[in-house]
Amino acid sequence: MARARSTSSAAPRPVNASTDLVPVTVGRGGLVGQLVGHLAGKALPYAAPWVGAYSLPPAVGFATNQMWGAYPLSAGLASAGLGVGGVILSAVTWHVSGGTNRFRRARRAQATASVAAGMGWLTCATAAGPFGSPMLDLWLMGSGLFAASWNIRQIMRNAHDETEQVEDKGGFAKIAEAIGLEKLRVKKAQGNGKGMVEVPVEIPPSQTIADVQAALPKLATAAQIPPSGATVKGDLDNAANATLYLRVADLLKDGVQFVPPVRMGLLPNEPIPLGLYADGEYFVINPFDADILQHLLVMGVTGAGKSEFARGLIAHLSTRRKLTMFVADCSKGRQSMGHIADGIDWFLTQPREVKHLFKALPGAIKARGDVLADEGLDQWTPESSLNAMVLWLEEAADLTDFDELDQIARAARSVGIWLVVSLQRAVWTNINVNVRTNLQAAACFGVDDAGDAGFCLPDRVVEAGAVPDWGSDRPGYAFATGMGIDQDRWTMEWRSGLTDRKYLAALVEAGAAHRDPLDGVTAAALGAAYEQRTHRGTNRINPARSALAPAFPLPPVEDEDDTVSMEIDDVRTEVLGMIPGDPEPDADYAGIDLDGPLPEVPADAGMTFEQRERPGAEAARRVIHEQIASWLTAGQLEFQPADLAPAAVSAGRKRAWLQAELKRLVEEGVIRRDGHGEYSILRAPLVAA
Repeated sequence: MARARSTSSAAPRPVNASTDLVPVTVGRGGLVGQLVGHLAGKALPYAAPWVGAYSLPPAVGFATNQMWGAYPLSAGLASAGLGVGGVILSAVTWHVSGGTNRFRRARRAQATASVAAGMGWLTCATAAGPFGSPMLDLWLMGSGLFAASWNIRQIMRNAHDETEQVEDKGGFAKIAEAIGLEKLRVKKAQGNGKGMVEVPVEIPPSQTIADVQAALPKLATAAQIPPSGATVKGDLDNAANATLYLRVADLLKDGVQFVPPVRMGLLPNEPIPLGLYADGEYFVINPFDADILQHLLVMGVTGAGKSEFARGLIAHLSTRRKLTMFVADCSKGRQSMGHIADGIDWFLTQPREVKHLFKALPGAIKARGDVLADEGLDQWTPESSLNAMVLWLEEAADLTDFDELDQIARAARSVGIWLVVSLQRAVWTNINVNVRTNLQAAACFGVDDAGDAGFCLPDRVVEAGAVPDWGSDRPGYAFATGMGIDQDRWTMEWRSGLTDRKYLAALVEAGAAHRDPLDGVTAAALGAAYEQRTHRGTNRINPARSALAPAFPLPPVEDEDDTVSMEIDDVRTEVLGMIPGDPEPDADYAGIDLDGPLPEVPADAGMTFEQRERPGAEAARRVIHEQIASWLTAGQLEFQPADLAPAAVSAGRKRAWLQAELKRLVEEGVIRRDGHGEYSILRAPLVAA
């Protein structure tokens, strides 16, 4: 076919089928044909249910009726078999057509109902015949309803994507989109009716739990809840699953009632209720019943509620048997806990007492370990003859050095000594990293800087959004880990119970009839430091109050003995400070030695000495013992070998003998050799061990 010539001089432009409109002339018959074909193509998918519904049932029903419907026995057996088969097919249909959105759930129900209805009609038609009444009527009406329902599904499927996940998100969808989490697959959120909403989510492959954690501040803002009100907990078995927790109402803001013990005389390993969680459940700890006794770090700024928590916990423990408490607070003294001091066996408010305690504790830990070994116990349990112990340290950095605290923290756990360290900020300048590592449980109250929470709480808890960065604005609110608390609760806010001074004092007084004294092994190992303690708590054996004592303690008054001891210490320090530590190099007495001979006295000195007989071994030993006993009576529990030089000279003995005697006293447990050549007095040497 020849190509038409162009009237233009330019080269002809090729026709682009995708952009150029090419006019086509079609006859009337051709246009009608195309229209009919188009409508037939659109209607054909919708015709399939109608064709199948009106052709298959009568054909299959006629066939089965001809095969088994002639005789009652065969018809009955066939109907029974088809009935069982219908149930099985319906169950298979339900199982294989599952889905997580509303479109797929509706399809499952429709498909299962269609199979059940079809098999039911076939079962009846096998025995009764397909063309009699009422089987024919059911077929005509049911087939139309069946086909129409599937046509409606086809229309809706064309309008919606059955894979989209918008229906289950509800109101959370807008929030998720606003914070960049629109790809999260959110399951049905559930509220507990107490201000908490739990939202299970599935994280898509393009995101991780860290992305959800990073979006928590935005989530809290979009949901209009406090910053700490949005937390997320990952699934340890499946990284694609997580649960969002939203605190949409604060049920704790009006305060939490103190929860008293369920009864007096409980063992140390019974649960201790101390407040309420944000979802209304009780906040309960049980440190002595956990698989491992975890030392506790309590942290929070001034006014955050640490003291309230401490008083509630100590009051609870004061009503229990087989438990002894030591509390060291040299900053506030009796101001915070004076009204419950009777429940504390040793309340240390002077630095010198704390020093004595920490020097005596290693020996007590060793003695307790030996007893537990003899009892066949790897760690303390109520079956042991020993008491459980609580050592509570307020502002521990001001009480002892880090090396001593680290040694005690590592060794105390297995022998049933629970160490609690309370301070405002657990930064490295306030507490050693090694010590903090041994404090595996935590109660973190309000902090001023969100970063401070990481010094107390585990990283995974902080990353989940559990950051109490409200300072002192919400006293008593906290997050807690360890101490037998379920890990699902580590990211849940709680508030400690409000305490009343008179109520707690009465509670502690009532517990005196149930409190046991410190076991003999530990008391003996602590030695003179424990025996000469200035504060002695009450219990069923050594009540400190008489029947005429007031029901509640009077305002705290500084102990007179403490005042006198402090004055003696001050005078001793002042006097000793005036004496040089070493003799002057050119002094006349610089060369005098305990092992050397006494200096000769000039003839014109006017002094005469009476020659005394050298004491025997027992008498010489008694001189040393009496000197040590006199120090113990005066409250001086440390000395250096040079302090015994006058006694050794009086006993007519030299340095070698004195060193041997000190070694013997160490072996007998009378004294203990500390670092830097010092000795601590554990008990009086004149008293048999």
